[in-house]
Amino acid sequence: QVQLVESGGGLVQAGDSLRLSCAASGLSFRSYAMGWFRQAPGKEREFVAGISWSGGSTYYADSVKGRFTISRDNAKNTVYLQMNSLKPVDTAVYSCAARGDGLGVAAIKYHYWGQGTQVTVSS
Repeated sequence: QVQLVESGGGLVQAGDSLRLSCAASGLSFRSYAMGWFRQAPGKEREFVAGISWSGGSTYYADSVKGRFTISRDNAKNTVYLQMNSLKPVDTAVYSCAARGDGLGVAAIKYHYWGQGTQVTVSS
């Protein structure tokens, strides 16, 4: 059974940093590209960042470029999202996801999803 479990969310102030983690089990982690998505109340889910199976390629939404960094540790079956200079507009539930056919931004292409972790940024 595939499981993706996010952690690291919380309540922070604008300008603060958080690091999210997503621990994967039940799949050949190094065979999957990984992505982070977020969904704010009343809004559609949006792509945040993605990383290839090797970690050699990354891609970011324009809204987070330069502030967020995605990375992975294949030995630990874990993907991370370092979030710096957080803004109130970053408030959302952040979920990690896995896809077996390469890096991409379309949520529908991701096969497995975690439950999400809440990030709240106060002004």
